[in-house]
Amino acid sequence: MEDKIILTADDGTEVTFYVIEETRLGASNYLLVADSDDEDAECLILKDTSRDEDPAVYELVEDETELDAVSKVFEELLSDEDITIE
Repeated sequence: MEDKIILTADDGTEVTFYVIEETRLGASNYLLVADSDDEDAECLILKDTSRDEDPAVYELVEDETELDAVSKVFEELLSDEDITIE
């Protein structure tokens, strides 16, 4: 994992994520990110909600239907990698 993004939480703290993969589903862009570059890293799916704003605005995908659909896309994209999405 080489690409990193730094997000600013609502409380102003900065959090670094490692970008594993990105995709577009419908009219939305999504990132599969990890909280570290360790083998046991926690993965999250973020949705770009910025609507062409700069800098981009990402939100954690929490809707179960949307999360399932995007997870399946990432699973297909990463089928050759040693990554498990739960």
